[in-house]
Amino acid sequence: MKNKKVELTLFISVILISLFGVIMIYSSSYIWAEYKYNDPYKYLKNQLLFFLVGTVLMITVSKINYKKYFKYSNKILLICITLLILVLIPGIGTVRNGSRSWFGIGSFGIQPSEFAKLGLIIFISKYLSNNPNSMKNFKKGVLPILIITMFIFGIILLQPDFGTGTVLVMTIIGMLFIAGLDMKIFIKFGIVGVIGIVCLILIAPYRLKRILSFLDPWSDPLGSGFQIIQSLYSIGPGGLFGLGFGNSIQKHFYLPEPQTDFIFSIISEEFGFMGILIISSLFIIIFYSCLKISIKCNDLFGKYLSFGITFGLIFQSILNLSVVVGLVPVTGVTLPFLSYGGSSLLIIMISIGIILNISRYEE
Repeated sequence: MKNKKVELTLFISVILISLFGVIMIYSSSYIWAEYKYNDPYKYLKNQLLFFLVGTVLMITVSKINYKKYFKYSNKILLICITLLILVLIPGIGTVRNGSRSWFGIGSFGIQPSEFAKLGLIIFISKYLSNNPNSMKNFKKGVLPILIITMFIFGIILLQPDFGTGTVLVMTIIGMLFIAGLDMKIFIKFGIVGVIGIVCLILIAPYRLKRILSFLDPWSDPLGSGFQIIQSLYSIGPGGLFGLGFGNSIQKHFYLPEPQTDFIFSIISEEFGFMGILIISSLFIIIFYSCLKISIKCNDLFGKYLSFGITFGLIFQSILNLSVVVGLVPVTGVTLPFLSYGGSSLLIIMISIGIILNISRYEE
């Protein structure tokens, strides 16, 4: 009975926050859509379609025994890697905002890196469940996981998509941590990771510009610091109840692409602190429900799989919100459930469907 209650709470919360996301995508994008496509409902129609398809997929996947992913994990990962490589080929992959990260299908775009995140979580969950005592041995336990993770991370960087790659790597690190990774190895890996990130920033001028604009956005207010400044201008006037639905000022060509990475800024501007409180509550309910299912699951594969999915969503949410309020540099990472993006929403809802199924088999 308790499981049914958790499942229902999770399902309803996901539907509510996703529906609110669809509504806010319309509010934040109709001006841009009218200007670019002569159709104010362009983004709304696309996201609503993905929401409906995602809901059907979530319900369908929730009825599929999650242990089937254990059997096909290698094939799933191989397909994901193949798609990541194909998207880099000119003429197959589509360039958007400077990144060759998409397969163009009509007016829609499919981002294979979103599928790769779930595919890698499934594969690592299988590996960890098959090798429960391997985390104290670096060569036999940790090294194989790092090799496959960094290989996929490297492919994603070629697009380039540093934000998605970061979410992927941090998700796997979180899974290794709960699997009992030796703290000495964890610290060493952290030091190497920091050095690697510094090198990646130094060799890419646009990343260095983002760091500098983060430290002092006013040094280049019309360039690299523009998004952060406009985001803060959007959040500031919100007050307790906001300016009202549809009354955002910053979406009038001030905040670029407000329906994607910075949609939380528009929510803050139109609904104020109360809107933030409601959205934050829904996030907390979803993450708490998912973690509860993971903790109660007695099957190692199910436990790692549900935790990996949940930790990835939590980290991505925190990273996006940190960018929006100026705590970290701009990463290009979307806000789960709320930001515009069909691939992201579909994978998230499929992932929630997997967790719902795990809760039914946890005993």
